[in-house]
Amino acid sequence: MDKPRANPKKKRGPLYIGAGVVAVLAISVALAQLEPAPPSVDRAGLYTDTVQRGTFVKTVRGNGSLVPENIRLITAVVTGRVEQVYELPGAQVEPGTPLVRLSNPDVDNAHLEALSQLSQARSNLVQLQTNLQSVRIQQGAAIASVKRQYDEAVRKADSDRELLARGLIPTNEAANSAALVEELRQRLDAEQQRLELMERTEEPQVRAQQAQVDQLQRIVEFRDGQVRDMMVTSPGRGVLEDLDLEVGQYVTAGTELARVVEDPPRLKAELRIQEAQVREVVVGQRAMIELRPDTVWGSVTRIDPSADVGNVGVDVAFEGALPSGARPRQTVDGYIEITRMDDVLFVARPSYGGANSTISLFVLEPDGRTARRVQVRLGEASVSEVQVLEGLKEGDVVILTGTDRVEDSDRIRISN
Repeated sequence: MDKPRANPKKKRGPLYIGAGVVAVLAISVALAQLEPAPPSVDRAGLYTDTVQRGTFVKTVRGNGSLVPENIRLITAVVTGRVEQVYELPGAQVEPGTPLVRLSNPDVDNAHLEALSQLSQARSNLVQLQTNLQSVRIQQGAAIASVKRQYDEAVRKADSDRELLARGLIPTNEAANSAALVEELRQRLDAEQQRLELMERTEEPQVRAQQAQVDQLQRIVEFRDGQVRDMMVTSPGRGVLEDLDLEVGQYVTAGTELARVVEDPPRLKAELRIQEAQVREVVVGQRAMIELRPDTVWGSVTRIDPSADVGNVGVDVAFEGALPSGARPRQTVDGYIEITRMDDVLFVARPSYGGANSTISLFVLEPDGRTARRVQVRLGEASVSEVQVLEGLKEGDVVILTGTDRVEDSDRIRISN
């Protein structure tokens, strides 16, 4: 009798299925434990810098322009109308060079009136001196006449006393002669006192009139100056910088008419520093001024006491001669040195994160194809560099910009 034979394939089937299930489960567990692939960033859009150790210079930056140190402002001394403009901006001028001619009929009339009053006062002074001299002469003549009468009366009185002693004339006649002498003596004393009074009062009268003449003379000189000021001239040698007037224009006293810059001009830099940064700027600090392409060093000489639209003006005087191409109103950039620290770590300043803050940056791995995120504590910040206190070491290459799209990742992959 034949025995039935078992099929070996049917016995191995369940084993294969079980092994497949186990393999699938193992692969699933392994895949679950794998980290997701880091995001990719194009290398062309990244800006990197290498951490350095050395001297770190903290600076603040401001833009501005070159301005002359010595500028002569020419203002209108009198009110008037512009009759003629002789020079234009940029012209070389010398002391006394005519610039503008003004006119004002009121000034001319006041000048003529002052001249007339001075002439009248001088005439009055001469008339007073003449009158006083004439009165003094008349008084002298009156005194001489009374003196002559007095002398005759004295002689007659002496003669009458002798005749009375002899009994040749009556007593009344001798008494009348004596009384006449006394009367003439009193008249002579009165006339002499009148002359002394004239002499005492003559000088004060002349001084008072002379004072009036002097006062009117000063008024005339003032009016003369106003007439001369109608012709506006250059106060010194230089270059006419501003003169924006038109014929017929009416200007008031104190109006700026022109500016003259000394030739050759001595220039300084006027920088505008942000109000938040200017607190560390002090007079005497060194400053580097970029004149494109030249660079010139100087020092801070003045700081404005107040801000204007969030900026504070800072003046920088140059230590040496300026390049030949430097000119007034030329735009410049300035960097003021606040402090200098040796043997510190520093790197280019990131686009975010300020001084004394903690930020995260990506540091390139040695292979240059991946980068990891690290926490970095920053110290002092300059215009283009920042001090590194913790988180980086010398030689690290950090990514400063271009990672905005992967801010949630701790690692990135660099492509291209």
